[in-house]
Amino acid sequence: MKEIVDIDIIDLAISFTILAIPIVFFLYFRVKIVRDVLISVIRMIIQLMLVAIYLEWIFKMNNAWVNSLWVLVMIFVGIFTTIGRVRLHWKEFIIPFFIAGLSSVAIIDSFFLGFVIKLDYVFDARYFIPITGMILGNAMNHNVVGLSTYFNGLSEKSELYYFLLTNTGNSRMALRPYIASAISQGLNPLIATMSVIGLISLPGMMTGQILGGSSPVIAIKYQIMIMLAIFVGCTLNLILSIIISNAFVFDSYGRFREEVLKK
Repeated sequence: MKEIVDIDIIDLAISFTILAIPIVFFLYFRVKIVRDVLISVIRMIIQLMLVAIYLEWIFKMNNAWVNSLWVLVMIFVGIFTTIGRVRLHWKEFIIPFFIAGLSSVAIIDSFFLGFVIKLDYVFDARYFIPITGMILGNAMNHNVVGLSTYFNGLSEKSELYYFLLTNTGNSRMALRPYIASAISQGLNPLIATMSVIGLISLPGMMTGQILGGSSPVIAIKYQIMIMLAIFVGCTLNLILSIIISNAFVFDSYGRFREEVLKK
């Protein structure tokens, strides 16, 4: 097996010069995102440097409690990011989103790490943290789309909800169209991504494994497993987030509480 080619710090610094290409276009067309791009790049560098430091320590420790604590931190970061981007009030949603995130992670990790990969130590940092991180990261992105669709639908098309509630007398039946729309909008991008993997895109994890020296066959098998884990994890997280949130966003008469949304 060939030795992995490392990237020198100077060469890595040189790679940033290619950012001049999009920035020139932004300036020419007067797209006012240059500052946001530069801030994002700086934040990315700082965050990844910190990740390199503490993940090195976490991987050496490889302690179940430390690894689980780090996963909890990731869950809470995802929760507050989702709440902020969907423009919700955190008091009503932190508990349902936490239950949804923790439940989906527990189910997916138990199945894939325990029954598919058959790890002797399920909390092995080398598998537990990266796989959980991919599930949570993707779930957050699709939750933002799905939850935005759900709550905006309830707010903007409340007449339909009350019409269905009045005629069926069943809140579950009245909410079904909104939940179906949220699931469809939230998961459609992920379904589209799965349908073209290998044809027009090579996923980051698979590319990383190949560059790291793994056999393409092994990398592909892991990628298939990861995509299944991500899809099921995103689906579970979104559906559980909606269902559990419903206990907090409707009053005793089945009326949607508009105040849970930020204006």
